[in-house]
Amino acid sequence: MTPYPSDALSVQLPALKSGPVSVAGWIHRVRRIGGLTFVVIRDGLGLMQVRHSDADAPLPRLEPEMAVRVSGVLVQESRAPDGVEIREPAFDVLSEPESPLPFHLGAPTLEAGLDLRLNHRTASLRHPSIRQVFQIEAALAEGFRSGLAARHFTEVWTPKLLGCASESGANVFSVQYFDREAFLAQSPQFYKQMLVGVFGRVYEIGPVFRAEPHDTVRHLSQYTSMDVEMGFIDDHHTVMAVLRDVMDVMLQTARPESALDWPKVPDAIPVVHFADALEMVSEGLGEDVRHEPDLAPAHEQWLGAWAKSQYGSDFLFVEGYPMQKRPFYTAPDPARALYSNSFDLLFRGQEIVTGGQRLHRYQDYLEALQERGMSTAGLEGYLEAFRLGMPPHGGFAIGLERLASRLMGLANIRDAALFPRDLKRLEP
Repeated sequence: MTPYPSDALSVQLPALKSGPVSVAGWIHRVRRIGGLTFVVIRDGLGLMQVRHSDADAPLPRLEPEMAVRVSGVLVQESRAPDGVEIREPAFDVLSEPESPLPFHLGAPTLEAGLDLRLNHRTASLRHPSIRQVFQIEAALAEGFRSGLAARHFTEVWTPKLLGCASESGANVFSVQYFDREAFLAQSPQFYKQMLVGVFGRVYEIGPVFRAEPHDTVRHLSQYTSMDVEMGFIDDHHTVMAVLRDVMDVMLQTARPESALDWPKVPDAIPVVHFADALEMVSEGLGEDVRHEPDLAPAHEQWLGAWAKSQYGSDFLFVEGYPMQKRPFYTAPDPARALYSNSFDLLFRGQEIVTGGQRLHRYQDYLEALQERGMSTAGLEGYLEAFRLGMPPHGGFAIGLERLASRLMGLANIRDAALFPRDLKRLEP
């Protein structure tokens, strides 16, 4: 995994990177070589090497994870992190841990299994190789915001406690809300559509909750959804074009300076229709999946490899998913009623984005709900937006943890969640 740029300590240093300095952080590791002691200090983003010789003032007792302040002289040293180190140091110990660490944080990689890392999350997050995952996630969110702000989108914040399920009646977490039952939001879908009628273009970054009984390496019960909705579109291709451009900004913003294999969003992401994708997968895998209503993970992996070999692209749009597999608010394909004006974006063989065009006429919503045997009860506020007039609109949602885990080659999506929630885990 390519290290993320470390500059938190260096940004505190003089522009010339020489002269008297004072830095603060945690003791990352201590090693003695001959008459020299090397102490590596860690703060929120970077590492700083401190060199102590026997001729300097005596060192206090220094142990890993002590919080310290160090004063000394900054000098150029090509072998040190960021090319500089502190010499003639004076240490002020601010605090020290009360118990030993469950694993060694000073090694380049953290030698601990997933359960051990998650059970001691406060400690494991301090390791630079784990911390960098969330630095990149923060940069992805920064790129998401800046890419949309440049396109005149308004950031919004919608409720996470709802009176009815936002996607369907299944797979929702119910909670006691004073004297009635409420539900944790599966997505901000209804609200972001309603707000298109206010702002025209909106987005939100926030938690969503799915009570799906999945215990896999790609599912979480709570994850961060990056949602977009926009009005006055032609069809779902308008949405796909915006997604392509925003994804490009996100990856450019999050790209580590030293990255060697960082993906590039092509000028035109290849697109394949769902029906054609099943034909291709059937031929490629030697099994008939042409009547499947959705793509299985193995199908996505095959399509990802195909896009890479045919177009050199890590990205692939699959459009036209069957209406039966899409929510009631999805707009059908005018030319093929069984298929929808919706899409998924696959990245390196895994779905990371779902989106499409929505219905926008009030009567169409009433008919769609009736066809699916659904009631309007609890949807009155949502449906009012369409009764009052809405433009053609659509949007998409990116799963931040899934994108980050795929981007950094993580084996399990839980490694891309600060404090993951799944079927078994509610702590820490």
